[in-house]
Amino acid sequence: MDARVTTTSPVQAENTEATRYRVLGAISFSHFLNDMIQSLILAIYPMLKGEFSLSFAEIGLITLTYQITASLLQPLVGLYTDRRPQPHSLAFGMGATLCGILLLSIAPNFGVVLLAAALVGTGSSIFHPESSRIARLASGGRPGLAQSIFQVGGNTGSAVGPLLAAVIVMPSGQRAIAWFALAALLAIIVLWQVGGWYQRRHLGAGRAKRKAAAAAAPVPPRTVAMAIGVLIVLVFSKYFYLTSLTSYYTFYLITRFHLSVQAAQVHLFVFLFAVAAGTLIGGPIGDRIGRKRVIWLSILGVAPFTLALPYVGLMWTGVLTFIIGLILASAFPAILVFAQELMPGKVGAVSGMFFGFAFGMGGIGAAVLGALADSHGIVFVYHLCAYLPLLGMLAVFLPDVEPPRRHAPA
Repeated sequence: MDARVTTTSPVQAENTEATRYRVLGAISFSHFLNDMIQSLILAIYPMLKGEFSLSFAEIGLITLTYQITASLLQPLVGLYTDRRPQPHSLAFGMGATLCGILLLSIAPNFGVVLLAAALVGTGSSIFHPESSRIARLASGGRPGLAQSIFQVGGNTGSAVGPLLAAVIVMPSGQRAIAWFALAALLAIIVLWQVGGWYQRRHLGAGRAKRKAAAAAAPVPPRTVAMAIGVLIVLVFSKYFYLTSLTSYYTFYLITRFHLSVQAAQVHLFVFLFAVAAGTLIGGPIGDRIGRKRVIWLSILGVAPFTLALPYVGLMWTGVLTFIIGLILASAFPAILVFAQELMPGKVGAVSGMFFGFAFGMGGIGAAVLGALADSHGIVFVYHLCAYLPLLGMLAVFLPDVEPPRRHAPA
């Protein structure tokens, strides 16, 4: 199927504004702090496992609690803020994250750990839809670039979190987690300023743009439904596979190659750094060559590397996971902007739906893969997940949505 359509005036209107790099930098930095805190939870799994005598399934339940809390609320938050924007909701959401990280530092049992994870998930559910909207408003007609700048902050934070956990938390114990509350406080200050910019510059004009965009309907509804379904399957394949690495890569390295916990966390940092780099390049490339091509290449193109991963030694495991992270991560900015262009005027709802689904797949994947690791061994998980990127072949059914390209002046 190859339905070619052209986006209309609401997108063209965005092109007349300059790209607000200071706003994008602020929202990306906040994303860095937010996801650094989130990845801290993943990085201290070995400590929590020993402290509370947890099984792999219970480790997966921590991720499931956090991810499901975020995924169920994000579409609702996005839908609500599309109709009633809340400029300062980002700062209040980070407050929930602050409470969660402080609670985690003093959690006396597994139940309180789950409650802390739920609070961090709630903060994330508020942060992502509205911050994604602000990134698009500041894009100046380059939404792929804006999404990459925004998302690379989060992915860089995810990469730094395990490294800081290895340096700060692992040597000092559970109570050292409280130091990361300072990062949440800094994010609250930055996000309050971003909310002020949003309120001053775009709140009134944004309502008119959303109404105009919603009336434009550049793609037939049946084509939109089919394309969204394909994108959801692709997000499933991407995040189910990524979860096998973000949640269980350290255990895989410890089990198969007998690494120490800190050495395994360094390998996790390298993988997450590759994810951050892939996110940064995916959006601008999509602006230049088309998002469908990026989606196709980044998901299906990673399959040869995932299929080879379970059969190689430690050195090549590090090399292949770096390549996998770099290529696979480039898909999400392209997927998100592609979906936003299919459904103009619904940036918050689309962002919330896709961020929420991604988080949900991460949580469900962690629980399912944890149970499989308990019953069949952690190495089996990587043999099974290696086939997921083959679902990238479904990208052939996506329509070609061609936004107006920015041209340099003659």
